[in-house]
Amino acid sequence: MQKRDFLFGVATASFQIEGGIDSRLPCIWDTFCNTPNKIRDNSDGAIACDHYNLWQQDVALIESLNVDAYRLSISWPRVITVEGTLNQQGVDFYIGLLDRLIEKGIKPFVTLYHWDLPQHLEDNGGWLNRDTAYKFRDYADLISTAFGDRVHSYATLNEPFCSAYLGYEAGIHAPGLKSRSFGKKAAHHLLLAHGLAMQVLQKNSPNALNGIVLNFTPCYPQSNSLQDLNASNIADAHFNQWYIKPLFDKRYPSIIENLPAEELPQIEPGDMEIIGQPLGFMGVNFYTRAVYKASAENQFEQVTVPDVPHTDIGWEIYPKALSELLVSLNDLYPLPPLYITENGAAMDDKLQDGSVADEDRTQYYHQHLNAVNDAIEAGVDIRGYFAWSLMDNFEWAEGYLKRFGIVYVDYLTQQRTLKNSAKAYRDFISLRA
Repeated sequence: MQKRDFLFGVATASFQIEGGIDSRLPCIWDTFCNTPNKIRDNSDGAIACDHYNLWQQDVALIESLNVDAYRLSISWPRVITVEGTLNQQGVDFYIGLLDRLIEKGIKPFVTLYHWDLPQHLEDNGGWLNRDTAYKFRDYADLISTAFGDRVHSYATLNEPFCSAYLGYEAGIHAPGLKSRSFGKKAAHHLLLAHGLAMQVLQKNSPNALNGIVLNFTPCYPQSNSLQDLNASNIADAHFNQWYIKPLFDKRYPSIIENLPAEELPQIEPGDMEIIGQPLGFMGVNFYTRAVYKASAENQFEQVTVPDVPHTDIGWEIYPKALSELLVSLNDLYPLPPLYITENGAAMDDKLQDGSVADEDRTQYYHQHLNAVNDAIEAGVDIRGYFAWSLMDNFEWAEGYLKRFGIVYVDYLTQQRTLKNSAKAYRDFISLRA
């Protein structure tokens, strides 16, 4: 895993760090934050890490970590007007950021959609409206043209599972709709948006590495019984395979045949061909696994594994699942080069005497980088790894209660402090220069 062959980076997302709310249109997360009892600490993203104003010092911070690449997302409501034209002020913000990264020798990995849908599009149905996929294509067309050759890599979407399932089926994330009849419909329009955007990216940015970022939570059975094995396979089809199988096989998993009519996505002729555009890369986001048992009511039921290590957000630490996931995906699909686009841990960090001794997070990274290396040695083509996240930030429905950063953020002063994990990551990368 030499640096010259393998990129090491850090990652963020626009709504989680930027703030600058007065310089963009409202998005679904603004509305969600303003809805009572949706965010655990009743916070919002109006200021967050104030990256919109502090971006120059943040680029210097990124440079100090010796990383090869920085994964950021573009705020759709910052760069596109209600009329669908470019907002030049927002475009100029990102052009300045991209130019500075390039000047510092840091490759920009740009995600076009990391969940902050403009609210006016949600008012017209959001991802339940097929037209939103075409609005996304138009946005991708305009912004990739405006950025020129500044972007090393474009990802169309970040984690369409979270947008579709958490946002439209479970109601945990914005826009907070809760209906089993919505999840697969939203997912189809998101994947259609991906395919349409890939077509314009390949036209406008043929020299960039263009693809998509999917999150995976590998599904394990509670026991070796046929019932539990079947339950975990069904859960895997719903939560993981539903988003990757159309990209390579141009069809949904066979569970589609058993869905009630009201849950079926509306698939038009030609949709699956559009979704299955060739990929220059695929991003894999991984944090934990899930364990299931058979359930007569819902076919599968997630269970808690006792006496195992967890992160501060309650997710089991099980690095072996990452290497097993990567090998299994490589066996199932004709994959393009892979990048681990997110991996990290929320820990109960304490700033004491100007430092954060987060050895638990350092250990998490150590274990998961070894898991990546195990997958590479098993023959999986993995080209890079991005730590999530560069800094503590707005952690969606958790607000500011959970800290994923390798850099500590004091939200009152906006002071940034390298945690011990950041220093360890920096030193690890430097050894491979």
